[in-house]
Amino acid sequence: MGKYTAIRDFLARSGREIVTASFDELGAMVSGGLPRSAFEYDAWWRDASLDSSHVQSVSGWLAAGYRVESVNLSSERVTFRRTGATLSDTASDSWVEPR
Repeated sequence: MGKYTAIRDFLARSGREIVTASFDELGAMVSGGLPRSAFEYDAWWRDASLDSSHVQSVSGWLAAGYRVESVNLSSERVTFRRTGATLSDTASDSWVEPR
């Protein structure tokens, strides 16, 4: 189980179109809490593509079918919006590496 799958599960269970949470709420779900960079850089919250090194978004909110709609570093809150597509929906199982 990945470090950020608890965020994925939280969002998936919410069933809501829009979910706003504090950094502290999300940090309490993650082993060791959120890193300092989550509190200092909005880029930490940026949605990433499937092949990205942004493991927090890939195994977290994108895996649950959400995108970050807004981040407020001063109030330490993030708002997610459901997209309706999870990463497993967008990843191609039939892709074959060219030779």
